[in-house]
Amino acid sequence: MKTFRHIPSIFFAIAFMIGLTTTAAAQKNTDWKEKMMSEKIAFFTTEINLTPEEAQKFWPVYNAYCKEEDEAHRKIMKTFKELNEAISSKKSSKEISAYLNRYLKAREDKRELSNEAAERFKKVLPDDKVARLYIAEEKFRRNQIHRLHHNHGPKK
Repeated sequence: MKTFRHIPSIFFAIAFMIGLTTTAAAQKNTDWKEKMMSEKIAFFTTEINLTPEEAQKFWPVYNAYCKEEDEAHRKIMKTFKELNEAISSKKSSKEISAYLNRYLKAREDKRELSNEAAERFKKVLPDDKVARLYIAEEKFRRNQIHRLHHNHGPKK
């Protein structure tokens, strides 16, 4: 019976270690996102040639768009997963059609969001700087992919 006396302590220790691991992973992810955003801000500000006044107006609009875009992307991935599961589980053609329509709608919503964002950007920046924004986004994305493939990760 004495051997069972330490079981609650063992469970507590395991739960504590899992909690620390989860917290450390979440912190690492947050640190990575913060570093990436800092790099992005510096890169965009230079590439777009934002004045301090433009930056003050632009960043809140851009950040709101990024949040909306992330949500739209999550919806696309969710509907994609549902569609894939429907096909894998051999749902009826009618059911698959419904899942397909939801997936296509989610993709269309994201496209519309991008078009609406361009109009919002034009309200705070001149057209040439909005164009530079799109160029900067693509350059930044390509730089990140290049660094990832060459194991350099985000700058520290």
